[in-house]
Amino acid sequence: MNEDLRSLRAQLWTVPNLLSVARLIGVPVFLWLIATRHDLWAFWVLVISGVTDYLDGQIARRFGQVTRLGQLLDPLADRLYILSTIVALAWRSMIPWWLVVALLAREVMVFALGPTLRKHQLPIPPVHFIGKAATFCLIYGFPLVLLGSLDNGWGHTGRVVGWAFVWWGTALYWLAGLMYVGQVRGMVQRVRTA
Repeated sequence: MNEDLRSLRAQLWTVPNLLSVARLIGVPVFLWLIATRHDLWAFWVLVISGVTDYLDGQIARRFGQVTRLGQLLDPLADRLYILSTIVALAWRSMIPWWLVVALLAREVMVFALGPTLRKHQLPIPPVHFIGKAATFCLIYGFPLVLLGSLDNGWGHTGRVVGWAFVWWGTALYWLAGLMYVGQVRGMVQRVRTA
């Protein structure tokens, strides 16, 4: 029993899991900074979130610290950061509300496939490279859009580069969502023909 407890603790308290938890804690900090118009600090919170998002996956794979908890925490932290960022930036009129609706509609489309997966007892399909690229573009694009609120050279450059990332990220996000629908449809067809 003591050995099982130690094994469980080793799986829970990994560096990648702690980085994901830190990102989750950063969400309300980011929202408070945006609400109080501390844009430069909010920018740095988003930058740190993006860096730790990259690091947690790299560390988990390189040092054999991939855990089921980490597989749940990492995408949860990604989704919460993207959701809180787009709502906060739209609230501050830095991005249009229709972009928020477009990104949320994609999430709803993917989430709506959950009952189908459960009904056929299918696993969640693996994340495709396109989905990772989309998340990368959005996680790195929105901080630059936020930086674009500054009225200086950094702000002007950040705005242009940030919007380029956001447009690419949005297109790839939808492409990855449609690919996910195709993956689920293919899995269901294989189950039905088996």
